[in-house]
Amino acid sequence: MKNVQKKHKNLKTFLKGVVKLQQIKMFNFEEYNKIRKNIEISGKKTEIVAISKNHLLEDVERAILCGLEIFGENKVQEAKSKFEDIKEKNKKIKLHLTGPLQTNKVNNALKLFDVLHTLDREKLLKEFSKHPEIIEKKSFFVQLNTGKEITKSGIFPEDLKGFLALCKSYGINNIEGLMCIPPINESPKKHFQIISKLTKEFGLGRPSIGMSSDYEHALEFDPKYIRLGTVLFGKR
Repeated sequence: MKNVQKKHKNLKTFLKGVVKLQQIKMFNFEEYNKIRKNIEISGKKTEIVAISKNHLLEDVERAILCGLEIFGENKVQEAKSKFEDIKEKNKKIKLHLTGPLQTNKVNNALKLFDVLHTLDREKLLKEFSKHPEIIEKKSFFVQLNTGKEITKSGIFPEDLKGFLALCKSYGINNIEGLMCIPPINESPKKHFQIISKLTKEFGLGRPSIGMSSDYEHALEFDPKYIRLGTVLFGKR
């Protein structure tokens, strides 16, 4: 009986391992390298943020072995489970928050992320302001809802001036630039043009624009970051 139970347990362990191997995606280094070289040839200094949300730790580790150092995650808890140990061991790894942030997760987010792309409301600013010594070491992007979609986060373009003033009033002075996610049924260039215009108008740094589906258009606007997930890790 004990032998039967042991064999059953070993089989379950083996099957779990098979399932996990099936879930691991091969990091597409060839595509990454091609995009990287095209950026270099163009003379731009755009950096690639590898969006690893919903991918396994093993996928991230493979990407690191390929030389990647900048990653993006959408959720604090998932990021913590994958990157807490990695960042402790490898100080070169930089982690970006690219998804909406709940106010009750601000403390944990500040411990883990180096760059936060989704500043979009006063409540969030208020929570950040409680950690002045930490936020001065971070970089922030203001998320714009350029398509004015009710299902998306971000402030409307016409509210940017007031929001930037709010950021200063809460002691958040290191706003690096703007970020947006264009509507899927519209030309992304139209929305990148809005970002470009506002960037110049308010004297901000280069933006965070462009994802797997539209990064080629985004590169025309000289972004600081493009955020690539599917093109590097495959579909989730």
